[in-house]
Amino acid sequence: MSKKKEEQARQDEIQQQITRIKLPRGRQVFGILQRRLGGSRNDVKCLDGKSRICRIPGRLKRRLWVRQGDIVIVEPWEYCGETKGDVIYKYSKAQISFLRRRGYLKQIEEFEEF
Repeated sequence: MSKKKEEQARQDEIQQQITRIKLPRGRQVFGILQRRLGGSRNDVKCLDGKSRICRIPGRLKRRLWVRQGDIVIVEPWEYCGETKGDVIYKYSKAQISFLRRRGYLKQIEEFEEF
């Protein structure tokens, strides 16, 4: 294959991944991972203005690896939902740029100023 065809195939694959982006539903919100606390616990600043201690559920522990500054979807708990929640999904760099272009992450730019 020529380099142009390989590059086009790679871009097509990225575009297909982007079209299937998971968005928050119901009570779920976007969040920025501030710091890792250990024991699958993380401090996440959510876009609803609250800071939550979020854990990675057991079903995702080995599949979901997060770092400081990652954009994630947080599902607040029914009980103590103001301070605690679960990390449900982590976005890749391509997905984050797509969400910014679409306007889903306008509030994140305000958080990054501080």
